[in-house]
Amino acid sequence: MSMRVVFSILASATSMYLLLIFVRIMLTWFSGVRHSTPVAVLNAMTDPYLDWFRQIPGLRLGGFLDISPIVAMSVLSIANSVFATMASYGYITTGFVIVLIVKSLWSAVSFLLGFIVIVLGLRLFAYLTRQNTFSPFWSIVDAISRPVLYRINALFYGGKSIQYSVIIITALAVFLAAWIGGGVAINIASSFLQRL
Repeated sequence: MSMRVVFSILASATSMYLLLIFVRIMLTWFSGVRHSTPVAVLNAMTDPYLDWFRQIPGLRLGGFLDISPIVAMSVLSIANSVFATMASYGYITTGFVIVLIVKSLWSAVSFLLGFIVIVLGLRLFAYLTRQNTFSPFWSIVDAISRPVLYRINALFYGGKSIQYSVIIITALAVFLAAWIGGGVAINIASSFLQRL
């Protein structure tokens, strides 16, 4: 059996496993299907891999956001791309591997930045429209946005008492700039690294 065939099989296997992990993650959103036999089999197949990443400190942000599945899928996606490239061309360059790693890392960071932008946008909307923020939903939004807004206030305003909407708008501007600027920087860096 040639190496291209082996890598083709590995690429197919990682693609299938990525799909299984995606389905596993989606099913966590539906409480009614958690105890069925097919879901138990799916959990048994995917949880050992996902558990490696759940143990990494820093991948759980507060009690609300667990990015370990995103990191787990990114690692598997990198492996899948390497296998697919080896199956197609029979070789792979160092620059290609570096680009895959950088883009996968950026994908996780970009997701976080986008999530924070959405949360801050919701917080600004609630503040400007004087929404009742005592519901569980707004409590979660506050729990996520409060540490971010505290750090932005400390960084830009020295922790002084500043109007709340100004701090939210400043935080939104900072995270939007990081999100957009990071995407542009990653694309420029990727085109340079692919030449290696």
